[in-house]
Amino acid sequence: MSLDALRKQVSDLHAYLPSNNLVAWTSGNISGRLPGSSAMIIKPSGVLFEDLSPEKMCEVDIETLQNKGNYKFSSDTATHAYIYKHLSEVGGIVHTHSTYATAWAAVGKEIPCFLTAMADEFGGPIPLGGFALIGGEEIGKEVVRVLKGHNSPAIIMQNHGVFTIGKTPKDAVKAAIMCEDVARTSFLAYQLGTPLAISAEDIAKLHHRYTHVYGQ
Repeated sequence: MSLDALRKQVSDLHAYLPSNNLVAWTSGNISGRLPGSSAMIIKPSGVLFEDLSPEKMCEVDIETLQNKGNYKFSSDTATHAYIYKHLSEVGGIVHTHSTYATAWAAVGKEIPCFLTAMADEFGGPIPLGGFALIGGEEIGKEVVRVLKGHNSPAIIMQNHGVFTIGKTPKDAVKAAIMCEDVARTSFLAYQLGTPLAISAEDIAKLHHRYTHVYGQ
């Protein structure tokens, strides 16, 4: 993939965030790592989603945080760069403050795995990361600490919101959409009573089927 192709892909994928009610105003961002290089493409800071274009995306060096774009990069750029540096398999990252998932983060609770769809996509609960301030590497360090070796491609950060990872930016967007979907259903289930547990053995079987058998 060329840098221009990645720039367009990341720009276009941002449309999925407001269309799935994962963001408000200018909050939230997507990045993609250019395979085989230290370059990543990430959303500019404070730009409305409808005003985004490939030309406005920021090209940033993962190692130095040098910005080669014409716009100021997202305040979460250091977080994205840290994750890329420490999780070599990650090619895309998404950050949102989606309503239901962030509600779980606000009360400091991981999202339990009560649904087959959640077992499929996340292989268990969506874990909770500790509180960290925005702007530096602190959030990235917590994301890496929790997700390294974990089945889940999503984490909810205490008092903050959602970060998702994927082999590609599109994979990370899918994880963000699914995270909010299961967060909403799990919240509603608690309003009706006590959700029924799925055994760890069945969760593992469901996750294996979804990741090795399901799809084309």
